[in-house]
Amino acid sequence: MTTQQALFKFLQPEGWKPASGYANGIIAEGTPIFLGGQIGWNGQQVFESDDLIDQIKQTLENIREILATAGAKPEHVVRLTWYVVDKKDYTARLREVGEAYRSVFGRHFPSMTMIQVADLVEDQAKVEIEATAVLPRAE
Repeated sequence: MTTQQALFKFLQPEGWKPASGYANGIIAEGTPIFLGGQIGWNGQQVFESDDLIDQIKQTLENIREILATAGAKPEHVVRLTWYVVDKKDYTARLREVGEAYRSVFGRHFPSMTMIQVADLVEDQAKVEIEATAVLPRAE
């Protein structure tokens, strides 16, 4: 049994079409980790790109780095909430979004929500992502 299998139970109601690229729900056991919204700048708070996909990848890398400080990995994430300023750009580039996501998080797909917002606090930001993870308890 893998750590993920021991940690999570994915919730899929009988008869429902399977979720694609996200989970409908997850039951998890362990220590919760709550991350504030992360954006597409580097650790020095400098944007290296104005491109949505580049910012998504950087945002996910930021989440991965913060998780590592708690001994957690992307596969411990149980929920992501995405805020984007341009839904049309996001949906038009779903293939690239998926590629950027998988390059950082692999094939782990937690519960996710995507919301279009009018703006983000940092004017240059095109995406902000909040994360919740559950770190397995030491055996």
